[in-house]
Amino acid sequence: MRRHGRKHRGKAVAAALGAGLGLAAWLTTATVSQAGTTGSDNRPQGHAAPGAPEGGAPSASPGPSATGDGHTPRITITSAAASWTTEAAADFWTPAKMAAAFPRRTAPGGPEAMTSSGTPAAASVPTARHIDGIPSVGVLFSVDKDARAHYCTASVVTSPRRNLLLTAGHCNPGTHAAFVPKYRSGATIQPYGVWAITKSFTYPGHGTTGDASDLDFAFATVAPDGRGRSVESLTGGNTLTPTPGYTNDNVTVIGYPSVRNDPQDRAVRCETGTRRLDGYRQLRMECNGFHGGTSGSPWLTHFDERTKTGRVIGNIGGLNGGGPSGPHADRTSYSPYYGANILMLYLRAISG
Repeated sequence: MRRHGRKHRGKAVAAALGAGLGLAAWLTTATVSQAGTTGSDNRPQGHAAPGAPEGGAPSASPGPSATGDGHTPRITITSAAASWTTEAAADFWTPAKMAAAFPRRTAPGGPEAMTSSGTPAAASVPTARHIDGIPSVGVLFSVDKDARAHYCTASVVTSPRRNLLLTAGHCNPGTHAAFVPKYRSGATIQPYGVWAITKSFTYPGHGTTGDASDLDFAFATVAPDGRGRSVESLTGGNTLTPTPGYTNDNVTVIGYPSVRNDPQDRAVRCETGTRRLDGYRQLRMECNGFHGGTSGSPWLTHFDERTKTGRVIGNIGGLNGGGPSGPHADRTSYSPYYGANILMLYLRAISG
């Protein structure tokens, strides 16, 4: 009986979201059951920063599986300790600890001027520019073994509880995981605070090779702050949207390269177009400057300069963690194609 209750509740949620998100058609055969299992992630780095935490969050518990056509993967839910609150995250991730996460290196230029090989950026390919950031996009911090740094990018997506983040599947949080929207390197007080990540939701079959790389996306929930406010109430959120097709113009991509890859330690932004990554259910885009640390960066259409939000149709991730290897790895980035699988993951994440 509980299984059927979840099924009807999921359809009701999707129907309510349909007009605004364009998601209703995704739910044609969707069913949420209680037969989930857990899985582990042998995290490749890809567009994640070097030294990113390996494996999952502190504890993993069985989650429901999405079983619409019999082939949709099960869902893994990982949970932080109950004591890990937003206040605890702010106390743990002090400005000094953030600044000391990785030593700065002195290097000229950065993504505004050079590609990862140190050669001038190709004239035919746009180059990301440094910006001060936007409220709905920020960095992920976590501690796992001896790795300490912001290692991936995440964004706030609209949700009923207003507490939901989107990132790449291979960016699973480690211990003491936190989200810092509109991160400012070295700031005594972060402009939108430090938010404790309480749960993350992925498919255990996700990966960065083969068909598994088509599932390289994840959601995470964050705890309210000490005044009971949700993250979305402060930052706004981007609207999760089905990928409209492989070819898209005017896509805005915003992310945070790690300080190891970009010593300015600031957000980068690029306006570009997309096309299909041959052989995969993924998009690709060309823009210099998306180094390690930008995994999870949202791909936004209809970006509103007033609200600083848009419709998210993808995220840096997928094959090889979101791009090719080699001297020009920062020039080309990939994204999974958003279809029924990401809807099912979203529905599970918003159910708590």
